[in-house]
Amino acid sequence: MRNPHPIRLFPKVLIASLLIGYAVLLGAAAGPQSDPVKVEWLGWSFYRFTSPSGKVILTNPFITGNADAAVKVEEISKADVILVPNGHGDEIGDTVAIARATGAKIVAPFELGTWFTTKGVPEAQVLRRNPGTRLLWEGLTIRVVGSVHGSGSGRDTASDRAPFYGGAAAGFIITFENGWTVYFPGSSAATQDMALWADAYKPDAMIFLMHPSGEPRDAGMAIKLVTTNNPNLKVLFPQHHRVMPPPGALTISEVRTVLDSMGIRIPITDPVRKQVYEFTK
Repeated sequence: MRNPHPIRLFPKVLIASLLIGYAVLLGAAAGPQSDPVKVEWLGWSFYRFTSPSGKVILTNPFITGNADAAVKVEEISKADVILVPNGHGDEIGDTVAIARATGAKIVAPFELGTWFTTKGVPEAQVLRRNPGTRLLWEGLTIRVVGSVHGSGSGRDTASDRAPFYGGAAAGFIITFENGWTVYFPGSSAATQDMALWADAYKPDAMIFLMHPSGEPRDAGMAIKLVTTNNPNLKVLFPQHHRVMPPPGALTISEVRTVLDSMGIRIPITDPVRKQVYEFTK
């Protein structure tokens, strides 16, 4: 039977459509574009990022032989990408074991990537990327940039810990699904190139090098360079440091003093191992 009052139904249909559309928008707003990036420090230069959509990215998973390691190798049950910036043993860490156990992809300089395949990591999991390249993957962008540092053991004997030569040292700039961007420079000393990457990619966070034998003004200058034409930098995390620094080691307070002298007021987070820090754009 034909509805005698079709116009009366129209507002109800319209309202229902609007409600459905509003619900869809709410669902989208609660997705990867607005959810936080989770950051954990697990000791030395080992950081774990969990993206808004649940992707797990590791840097320098140095566990075996690391007195400050917050996890055991077998406890890393999920990893999607492992970023390895150079061929030093503490940068490589337990990458091979974790990649083989989880199926994680390894992003590393070309020669170092080749070495990983000789250690039993399937070719399909090794993504060779030299400075100046990028990886677009599952809504994430990982840019590979240069680093002022060595790469490899330099030893002429076979090693399961590190290759003789690991290729050009690298750093990484990661942009997550929600737009939040972090710069992990690997073990790089301050270099003017950091100003170029700051201007180009405008990272929100920097995990700066604070090696025990580091020069305070080098650490401060690296941070200053990453503020170049970059008003986004608001978060600083240290790496390559001990929970209990040995006597004479570089400290956060020393870096803080240098930054204050430069007029840089960005706070430094003194991370607690395994504590989860969350960030949105």
